[in-house]
Amino acid sequence: MGRLTVLVNSVLLLLFGSDIFLVGANRPPAPVNVSVMHLRADSATVSWEVPEGDIIIGFSISQQRQDGHMQRFIREVNTTSRSCVLWDLEEETDYIIQVQSIGLYGESQASKKVHFRTLKKTDRFSSNSSNQDDPTVQGLDKSRHLQTGEMIIIVVVLVMWAAVIALFCRQYDIIKDNDSSNNKEKVKPLSERSTPEHHSGGLLRSKVNMKKCYSLEFLAN
Repeated sequence: MGRLTVLVNSVLLLLFGSDIFLVGANRPPAPVNVSVMHLRADSATVSWEVPEGDIIIGFSISQQRQDGHMQRFIREVNTTSRSCVLWDLEEETDYIIQVQSIGLYGESQASKKVHFRTLKKTDRFSSNSSNQDDPTVQGLDKSRHLQTGEMIIIVVVLVMWAAVIALFCRQYDIIKDNDSSNNKEKVKPLSERSTPEHHSGGLLRSKVNMKKCYSLEFLAN
């Protein structure tokens, strides 16, 4: 019984060790040539290279201030990008970053630590002018242009709607004025026709009364 237990434990250890070995062997190698460029007061671009022959489906970046505070992890999958922009950095601050590759069977070991220091806010503009060929900067410029174009389209649509509403209100006022003037013209002839009828009616009644008076005087005589 004791020998059977030892045999089972040995088989389990062998299988577990082989799985660990296979997983470790299939893990991608660590990124190389990690560098930081396009430094600014609040951002920086990290780039790296991956040895050929391995399937890489993403990356992971650990970002930490040199004093040990505010550690951040950035993880992206289903991408072949070999660069990443770090945002919301503090000016004149030292940072440490490490990059890992993500493969089909797990993550690689972390790359070598890379130190960098952000610039002052006053130095940001000079840095921007010297990095116009940066794909990241070009992408940001394109997004700004798109936002500006969208705002222009929205303003034009609003102005067109305002013009349509103003034209509708003007046409409505014109139609309303025409209706009121037509009603006045219809009422006026009726009043004009009623006046002579009353006058003529009054004259007829006065003539009848005069005849009655003459007849009464004739009888009295």
